[in-house]
Amino acid sequence: MDFLLPELGEGVYEAEMTRWLVKAGDPVKPGQALLEVLTDKATMEVPAPFSGTITELRVQPGDKLNIGQPILAYEDKSGAPAPVPRKNKAAASKTTPSKPAPTRNGPALAAGIAAAPAVRQMARRLGVDLTTVRGSGPHGRILIDDLAKAAATQLAAPQPAKPRETLPEWARSGKRVKLQGRRRTIAERMVHAKRVIPHYSYVDECDVTELLKAREEHKESFAQQGVKLTYLAFFVKAVALALREVPMVNSSLDDAAEEIVLHDQVNVGIAVATPNGLIVPVVRDADRRSLLEVARDIERLGDDARAGKSKLEDLRGGTFTVTSIGSLGGLFSTPVINHPEVGILGIGKIVKRPLLDDHGDMRAADMVYLSFAGDHRVIDGAVAVEFGNAVMKRLRNPRAMMDNG
Repeated sequence: MDFLLPELGEGVYEAEMTRWLVKAGDPVKPGQALLEVLTDKATMEVPAPFSGTITELRVQPGDKLNIGQPILAYEDKSGAPAPVPRKNKAAASKTTPSKPAPTRNGPALAAGIAAAPAVRQMARRLGVDLTTVRGSGPHGRILIDDLAKAAATQLAAPQPAKPRETLPEWARSGKRVKLQGRRRTIAERMVHAKRVIPHYSYVDECDVTELLKAREEHKESFAQQGVKLTYLAFFVKAVALALREVPMVNSSLDDAAEEIVLHDQVNVGIAVATPNGLIVPVVRDADRRSLLEVARDIERLGDDARAGKSKLEDLRGGTFTVTSIGSLGGLFSTPVINHPEVGILGIGKIVKRPLLDDHGDMRAADMVYLSFAGDHRVIDGAVAVEFGNAVMKRLRNPRAMMDNG
């Protein structure tokens, strides 16, 4: 029997095959992961809805797949027919989903474990391997209380520090590697952005001495609430409030309709470097949320991205992007706009150097370069500078951002 690529999520019509998790001859149980696919820059596993034995693998890593395409053959042991993806009238001949296929972004869950679906879902989110949890329910069934105790024990255990890794395992000298997976997606998006967008760039510098002081004052209180207060949280909040003040920058260009779309939501994407390439999760409604909420979202989104657990909904709907090279040591950059957005802000390294104030007195100041790139079809230089000034106004007065601005 043929197994067809099932529905993967709302509005998803195709995916790229990245890795097989089974091989010909393998026995398969319902729920077992068959392969890994990449869609909209999110990696997900496709589970088996059948019980049987794999007889043939019909696609290879790097292949572009359509929903409903045969991807493997198997000998069915359950007697049930393979599921056939349904057609979506709005998508004409394309096959579309009615609900996302289940994914397994957390630790592997062994078949036969007695646990409710809600417990399994919570275990994935907490990163708890249910094979290590002892259930206190009937017949060893794992309950929410058992999961909570296991998670608390796991969090309490000291975690060894890991070096920051920004290069994939294959990035070593003397190799030729196929351009595929997320690397190919990034390449396609960057080429498209540079081809269609006339980039306008300018760089300014900002005194963030008070921002560093504010972070030092509040990082402990944030930590007590389980949130790490980073410099990036201040930058994202400042950008969000500036986008509300200069709405032309919070827009996109609909090339087909030849219309500028000014968005009513302020959703700030944050570029995250991962071993498999760049990914841009989105902090939604950042202008209306507190600095604590923004910081919590940045931490969650960044952790998920680096762990390969990003959800599709976290990667969509951005209206502006922030990218930071400062933590790696760069002074400034010339960032590429995340199409179809019309602007992006690059944050450089914060450096301490002497600064003359308005009275001619010299003092030590913490300074940062801000690199802005805009779509010159939509944003003129004056608008870009107005936006940059609005960002810097808030960075210089960070305590005003401790509420919703």
